[in-house]
Amino acid sequence: MSSLRADVYTAPPIPWKKPNGQKGGLWSPIACTLIHGSKEAILVDTPITIAQTNDLITWIKATIPSKSLTKIYITHGHGDHWFGIPTIMKEFPGVEAFATAATVRHMEGQVKLFKKGFGSQFPGEIEENFVLAKPLPQNNEMDLEGNILRAIEVGQSDTHDSTVLWVPSIKLAVCGDVVYGDVHQMLGECNTKAKRQGWIDSIRKVEALKPEIVVPSHKRASEIDGAFHLRNSREYIESFEGFLESGKAGDARELSKLMMEKYPTRFNPGALIVGCINAFKTESKI
Repeated sequence: MSSLRADVYTAPPIPWKKPNGQKGGLWSPIACTLIHGSKEAILVDTPITIAQTNDLITWIKATIPSKSLTKIYITHGHGDHWFGIPTIMKEFPGVEAFATAATVRHMEGQVKLFKKGFGSQFPGEIEENFVLAKPLPQNNEMDLEGNILRAIEVGQSDTHDSTVLWVPSIKLAVCGDVVYGDVHQMLGECNTKAKRQGWIDSIRKVEALKPEIVVPSHKRASEIDGAFHLRNSREYIESFEGFLESGKAGDARELSKLMMEKYPTRFNPGALIVGCINAFKTESKI
């Protein structure tokens, strides 16, 4: 039996700003997973802001007071999952961050877009001395006290080049943005039928692993990290596609209304609205 265990910290929603400085809404909560053995630990993903990351650091110290944090793994390139790296490194000297080569390239792209993107949404709140992850070795594996942690490149999620960190010894899948909890899934980048199908295919790749523990990237703090998140995330995309294919949704407003009626408890309808708008932008060009 493996000696590994895992804990999940969910950074709470925080407000973001529009380009004109007005309130834009609340960002979805972000799950950060701490996998640890008897002496060492690996963190999967970070929050966005310095303040959020400091709260995460306080939690890490309380959770593993006698263990060493040695590595950070980043599941994909979206900045809301790795901008906290330098803040963590200041507090835990010697920590190294890793990701797949494709994720590192995506991270580089996020830095180039920072001022127009996250920088304008969270002005003055993010550490701008960015630290990119190092590429994993070719086998995409890390070791934690004799246990393999394998980065599985599944492809499309709410963005390209997404991965899941698979820990076979405890049947744990830390899914990044491949899987969501009770939070509206961001379909803004999945603005074609092919991309939405790609996301479904990625979820099925995780299902094929038969995990017992599934950590979604964006979830309510109270949610259990169960395998049911896989089915729920897949069915959400299928519902979105079904409303488009059936003609029940004639425009973005109708699509948003139908999805809200079907998923009334999901957090952050703003993410849903972006996906609905982009779906019809693409359809109008075809």
